[in-house]
Formats: sequence, C-alpha cells, structure tokens
Amino acid sequence: MPEAHDLPILSLTTALGAGLLIGLIYERRKQDDPGVAAGLRTHTLAALAGAIALWLGLPAFIAVVLLTGAFAALSYLRTSQVDAGTTAELALLCSSLLGGLAMRSPGLAGALAVVVAILIQAKPTLHRFSRELLSDREIADGLVLLAFALIVLPLLPDEPIGPYGAINLATVWKLVVLVMAIGALGHVALRVIGSRWGLVVSGFFSGYVSSTAATAGFGQRAKAQPALLDAAVGATMLANLASLSLFAPILLAVAPALLREIAFELAAAAGVLLAGATLGFHRGERADAPPPNADTRMFRIRQAIGFAALIAGVLFVSHVAAQWLGPKAALAAAFLTALAELQAAAATVATLFRDGTIDATAARWAVVGLLGASALAKSVVAFASGGRSFGLRIAVGLAAATAAAAAVALFA
Repeated sequence: MPEAHDLPILSLTTALGAGLLIGLIYERRKQDDPGVAAGLRTHTLAALAGAIALWLGLPAFIAVVLLTGAFAALSYLRTSQVDAGTTAELALLCSSLLGGLAMRSPGLAGALAVVVAILIQAKPTLHRFSRELLSDREIADGLVLLAFALIVLPLLPDEPIGPYGAINLATVWKLVVLVMAIGALGHVALRVIGSRWGLVVSGFFSGYVSSTAATAGFGQRAKAQPALLDAAVGATMLANLASLSLFAPILLAVAPALLREIAFELAAAAGVLLAGATLGFHRGERADAPPPNADTRMFRIRQAIGFAALIAGVLFVSHVAAQWLGPKAALAAAFLTALAELQAAAATVATLFRDGTIDATAARWAVVGLLGASALAKSVVAFASGGRSFGLRIAVGLAAATAAAAAVALFA
C-alpha cells in the first residue's frame, strides 16, 4: 500500500477540480430539470473516490467504478419516468473515471473535464445543431469524409512506391481528405456564422493545415458561389498568411539564427498577405451573398481527388529531379519541394544554413525563392479550382507578397 507521504497532491486537486466543474453545472440544473439527481457534492465525491481508489490500487478502483455505475443505474431507474436521457448518469460515471485518470495524467484529466463540462452545458445548442441545422445531405457528406479519413486512409500503404519511391499513397490521400475537410469547414462556418465572418474563420484555421489545400477549397467555393469571389480570395490570402507564420516555429526549432536574418523579409510578405485578405473581405462585405442552404454540397469529391493528383505529380517530378541532380543539389530539391509543401522546404533551407552549407545571404534568397515557387504552384491550383477570376487575384496577391520579400532582401 502506498505511504501517506507519497500522496500526489496535484492529482488529487485535479480530481477535485474536475468533480467540482462537472457537479457545478448539474447543481445549477437541478431546480429546472427533475431528472438530475447528482449535483455538486455527488460529482466531487465521485471524482475523489476514483482518485483515492486508484491510489490504493487497481482492484479498489474497479470496485469504485462498478459502485458508481450501480448508483447511476439506480438513479436512472428512479427518474426514468421524468427524463429518459442517460447523460446525467454517464456524467457521474465520467467524474469517477476522471478522478482515476488524474492520478496517472493530471493534465489530460483536467482537459477532458473541461470537454465534458462543455458538452453538458452546450446541450441546447448541440440538440438544435443536430436536429434543426444539419440536413440529410450534410450528414451524408460528413459520413463520406469520415469514411475517407478513418476507413480508406488507414488501409493505404504509408511508404514510398513507384519509380525512385516518389509517391506515397497515404500522403496523397491525406491531401484529398484535407481538401474535403476544408470545404466542409467553410460550409459549416458560412451557415453558422454567415458569409461575412464564416470565410474569415475557416480561412485562418485551414492555413495551419495546408494553405495549398485551402487554396483549392476556397477556389471551389468561389466557383460554386461567384458572389463570394472576393471573400474567397480574402480567405485564401489569410490561409497563406497563417501558413507563413509557421516559418517562425520551424526556424526556431532548426536554425534560430536564420529567423533573425530573414525576419524583415517574412514580415514584408506577411504584410502584403494581410492587406490582400483585408481588401478581399472588405470588398466581399458589399456582395449580397446568402450563406449556403442545407441542400448545398459541402465539397466536391472529384475536384479534391484532382487536386491531390496534381500535387502528387509535382512531388513526383521534384523527387525524380532531385535524384537526377545528385545529392549536392539539396537546395534545388528544396525549391521543387516548395511547389507542394512550403514548410518542409523551409526546414531544408534552415538545415543547410545551420550546417554551414549556405551563408546568410544565400539563405535569405533561398527563402524568397521558396515563396516564389510556392506562389507559382498555388496560382496554378487557384486557376484549376476557381477559374480565371479567382486564379488571377490569387496569382497577383502571392506574387506581390514574394516581390515584397525580394525587395527587402535586395536592400538588406
């Protein structure tokens, strides 16, 4: 049996906080909801019981969980005529389990307690969202997306195949899933938040996933709803700005000195992208573009697969070219890689600078070259996905960002 001086105070206080958080929500509901039996004290005691039981040993923890489940079942039988739901009883069981989890991983237990509390508190919103806002078409599209991500993707080999090992089917399929997910995110954001702010939210967050996929996704949106052209351009610029901000953690991790060398170049490019995003959203405010309705498709599967095939072709050409150019052509390979994945190319340049292969001036112009190669690839994607009007605007915006970085590098 553990000694008293070994008592983990942090774990116990985390368990106490988890029980108090969940119990507080149910305590406030007890007056309006007769089906709620467990309140503040019950949930707190359940969480502490789970923590103490696991501290004593696994058999004691199993006994406490079983007893908590039995009490929850009795509570359900007593209140089943009033409220047929089982959320309150499952929440009591979660409190006990979170108490035990706090003994092993206090941080995870605290985070999960917040998630449980949000799910309980958001009951009316979640019910309205699932019963009134979501349509059968959207549910079907969501199931397709989940099937592509959770069924098809794990079945694909995550290893290089083909000539020179240039193609990875899992990587290509991830691009398909990303484009579909970004399209779904934009669709939901437009319906829930509205045309004015929906693309702002989806544009910012999708850029951290894949700015190239975001370009394809917003191009599809602009083609499907021409009235959203300016807003889609603004969202694409914002996605590229978010992607550019990833340079900072990558360079800090690989070569912090390089970040100091190219900070002004990155700031200049970021300023242009921010200006383009602001202009696009400002012009988009004047467009009378209603949000998509419940019967609108969230994404186009054919276009997502076509985009992935395009990127796979770029990766194949860049990989083969790198093989032909030889091992000393790492910088040239980085430029080719930037056509599809800017962050990986940035890591390559940072590694070359850290190892002394290239100096600060060469690294500065290499980063400008990466921005140019990425702008070229995304412009092609923009024309292919969104048509001439969308493609021209994206090409001009990305070219201006690259030119701004080049101008700073020229006078550095």
